[in-house]
Amino acid sequence: MSLLKDHNNVEGESTADTVQVGKRAFIHLLQFTASTSFNERERINYALSFDNEELSLQWQEECAALLYRNQEHLSFHHTATPETILHGSCRKPHYPSDDALAQVDELHKKAFEGNAAAPDLLLMTGDQIYADDVAGPMLKAIHSAIEVLGLFHESVEGAVIQNTNELATHQYGFYQRELLLPQIATNTVLSSLFFGAKKKPVFTSVNAHNHLIGSAEVIAMYLLVWSDSLWPHVHIDKSHIDNKHAAKFDAENDAIKGFVSQLPKVRRALAHIPTYMIFDDHDVTDDWNLTRGWEQEVYGNPLSKRMIGNALLGYLLCQGWGNAPKKVAPLIETVRKNCGENGLSHHDEIIDELLDFDQWHYRLDTTPPIEVLDTRTQRWRSESDMNKPSGLMDWEALCDFQHSIIGKEAVIVVSAAPIYGVKVIEAIQKVFTFFGKALTVDAENWMAHKGTANVILNIFRHYKTPPEFIILSGDVHYSFVYDVRLRFRRHSPHITQFTCSGLKNAFPDGLIKWLDRLNRLLYRSASPLNFFTRRRNMSVKAREPSIGYGELFNGCALGVLKISHKDTDVHCKALLSNGKEVEFPPVKDD
Repeated sequence: MSLLKDHNNVEGESTADTVQVGKRAFIHLLQFTASTSFNERERINYALSFDNEELSLQWQEECAALLYRNQEHLSFHHTATPETILHGSCRKPHYPSDDALAQVDELHKKAFEGNAAAPDLLLMTGDQIYADDVAGPMLKAIHSAIEVLGLFHESVEGAVIQNTNELATHQYGFYQRELLLPQIATNTVLSSLFFGAKKKPVFTSVNAHNHLIGSAEVIAMYLLVWSDSLWPHVHIDKSHIDNKHAAKFDAENDAIKGFVSQLPKVRRALAHIPTYMIFDDHDVTDDWNLTRGWEQEVYGNPLSKRMIGNALLGYLLCQGWGNAPKKVAPLIETVRKNCGENGLSHHDEIIDELLDFDQWHYRLDTTPPIEVLDTRTQRWRSESDMNKPSGLMDWEALCDFQHSIIGKEAVIVVSAAPIYGVKVIEAIQKVFTFFGKALTVDAENWMAHKGTANVILNIFRHYKTPPEFIILSGDVHYSFVYDVRLRFRRHSPHITQFTCSGLKNAFPDGLIKWLDRLNRLLYRSASPLNFFTRRRNMSVKAREPSIGYGELFNGCALGVLKISHKDTDVHCKALLSNGKEVEFPPVKDD
């Protein structure tokens, strides 16, 4: 790998780390350490070179499709003080909508044509894939990709099948995988919720009839959702698809074709912008670690534990490795030592190490610094009731977070789930939780656990908390912006939360309209009901979107955050999948 400035080579050292995941599949991490610092707001060109002449020629052909007009090299925009930050989450390939992530390509196109400034950074805030909600045609493409690349299969324990190489042809391999997955042999209410036929049959996900199982399936899905390069080589047919699922398969196939048609734009965009990611539940499975009871039952079964570990392995290799290479280096070394031409060995030991790892969070040393939180694997478990939601972060993790931001002038925090949620929805979740049904309504919010709620709110109230605080989040499948101030305090920090979700997913439109109306009726800024919430000492004001209704915007969108390093202005807008813009203008202080 080489870097260029003004057509001159940049002095430095390049390294390439490789993990083999199939007979013809290798995942690489390429790194370049420059000998001198880059200039602020400088565009850096880069190129890949190969010792093999045939590969070099092939890459030159591939690279041509990744270049914008009048561009000779791939490039990225360098800045230590980002002013335009893109963010998004929840990208489900078969959702019937255009892909808002393709709008990153449109922004770059305008920048290279000289009509706008280039965005500085892209943050993917969760649910980059849907391992638990896979379309039939996508699963067909996954199995085809496994065959093309020779991705490694694995033997499994505690399942109807003996090896994952049986999945592509098994009678329950498509739309009926709940019949292949573990049945917990207990009589608890939790088990009936997990594996009952009417509610949540597999891992509590209602759409898990094609849930990914093997590590090969997970890796293949990552390869297929980020790039178009494999799609010409995969084959999708209706073999082993039951007639009763044929109509659904056809409808999903139309959606997948639309998704694939936009992948060239996504791939080109990702080649030109620094990108960082963090997992959320659908990258692994719905309700991942939601309650202590969930953990006991899922991790207590060898197959379900293997499936969680396989999803984490895919995240490590395809997302986490690039976020913080030094942090995950021990994990990568373990995987590399046990991956070779004969497949993956010591699989359970690798998964145990992945499940014990507690350093998925990371920090970007920009100005302001960006703190990316792990809200999935460091849970504050309820001791009183195994069915109560766990806190999104435990006391130790929250203390480490507070220590990292104390005394800073400003900070940007990435939290997959909004810290300040829509109160009426949180109230509904609280009612279900009271009756032991937290899993039924996915009670994934910061206020669901008393300990976590108190600590995170106290962090904002601490007198050394950064005066400028921005929270970026997703998860919920609708978008909104809140401005938060402390009540009864003269010098309150300026807290802005920008939730934008999803890139290719949305909330049921009729339902979100009613929830929005109820929320404005019951929990408007001056409502006395706010004094019965944990946020009673805070004023939370919603910015009304320029398109739509009320406080919540429902539609596939990419979040665009613009900040100024000269003042405290925070501009938020959603760039829709059709190219339209939705502004969230600030509310004037009283």
